[in-house]
Amino acid sequence: MHRRRHPVENSNHLKNIVDDAASITAVVKAAMSQTDNPRLKEILDALVDHGHAFLKQVKLTDEEFEKGLDFVRAVGLACNDKHNEVVLLADVLGLSTLVTLLNNSDASGRTPGALLGPFYRGDSPKYANGECIACANSPGSPLFVNGRVLNTKGEPVANAKVDVWQASPVGLYENQDSSQPDKNLRGHFYTDSEGRFTCKSVRPAGYPVPTDGPVGVLLESQNRHPFRPAHLHFVIIAEGYATLVSQVFADDSEHLHSDVVFGVNRRLVGTFERHDHGTGPRQEVDRPYYTLDYDFVLAEGTPTYPTPPIK
Repeated sequence: MHRRRHPVENSNHLKNIVDDAASITAVVKAAMSQTDNPRLKEILDALVDHGHAFLKQVKLTDEEFEKGLDFVRAVGLACNDKHNEVVLLADVLGLSTLVTLLNNSDASGRTPGALLGPFYRGDSPKYANGECIACANSPGSPLFVNGRVLNTKGEPVANAKVDVWQASPVGLYENQDSSQPDKNLRGHFYTDSEGRFTCKSVRPAGYPVPTDGPVGVLLESQNRHPFRPAHLHFVIIAEGYATLVSQVFADDSEHLHSDVVFGVNRRLVGTFERHDHGTGPRQEVDRPYYTLDYDFVLAEGTPTYPTPPIK
């Protein structure tokens, strides 16, 4: 006669065996408990806690899990030297902006941060104040930018490097548009003793984020448009101050209230004032033009240089 064997219960040497959905989280965290880096351990523990809670909340099916894995794989395969689909996914889910807000929001009065974006280049040409970053044959309405860089006490910050770049009037950056000259619509300036800088360009247009990959499919499934409102990018670097990575949005831009990457902050909305030919501060301009006046406020800290997201 064979003796029936029963499962061993409450055995100490089986304490890290998974019994059910309620027990797996503790087992996984126990397996990671020897992580040397305390910050990494904190992050991974929280990731497991919230990730497991998410799966339990939505009661994810096997089929849905497989589809999710296929989607993640497709996101990775869509990346190349000129495009990062992973960053785009983080953008449209609001993750990128949330991290920016967590790391750039305080009560000091400094200008809010915004996304660096995928088209930043760290080697923009240097221009003297007042010069134009648009090549001679660039279409579009002229735009004159008058800016000041201040500290949180309202004092001017002299010799700050102001790096600016933008999309063209058709919504394309030069490093995604072979018809534009190299480094068109980008350049850097230095503030004078009063913290001022000026530059000329053309008014930027809003544009869609890439939709030819899995993130585009995701947006379509959510009935969301892929557009960003018109804006200028800025990176401002000065000795003794934390680097500011930000954007200034056109106040009359379409999609200002529905930015696909959730990047619009009320304090980053600037007035793009239109002037008819022969009127306003630039009466010599032979066609209608725009002006933007904006003050940037830096907080004390250590300056750093951002890394371009793509090659």
